[in-house]
Amino acid sequence: MRLEGGCYCGNMRYVAEGDPMLKAQCHCRECQYFSGGAPNMFMLMPIKGFSYTKGTPKKFTRSDLDNPVTRDFCAECGTHLVTHRPGLPAAILKVGTLDDPGEYGTPKIAIFTCDKQAFHSIPEGMPSFEKLPPR
Repeated sequence: MRLEGGCYCGNMRYVAEGDPMLKAQCHCRECQYFSGGAPNMFMLMPIKGFSYTKGTPKKFTRSDLDNPVTRDFCAECGTHLVTHRPGLPAAILKVGTLDDPGEYGTPKIAIFTCDKQAFHSIPEGMPSFEKLPPR
């Protein structure tokens, strides 16, 4: 599979190739900040198949957390494109940045439901986890 996407203003572009490793929705408080309050739809794509084809992302890593993630975003328009988690050989790709978000399909699991808000929806029967699923 080859996916292409970018930011809202067009200054950042990427390509992600390979088979999705996971399609999920994240309810963590951090994702709520980036999504405007909703759960964040994402897919894990092999890191070896991910590259920026236009622009260089601004990166943000919180210094007050143990083992923090790094978030890539467009310095011009602020679009959050990808998250990198230490030790995870995948790009955590934000579905809204795909040229065709319909290529995502549907999430298979919900994570960090410990932070779920009353207005968040999890489809009936979808496996959900208070934090991360067991490995």
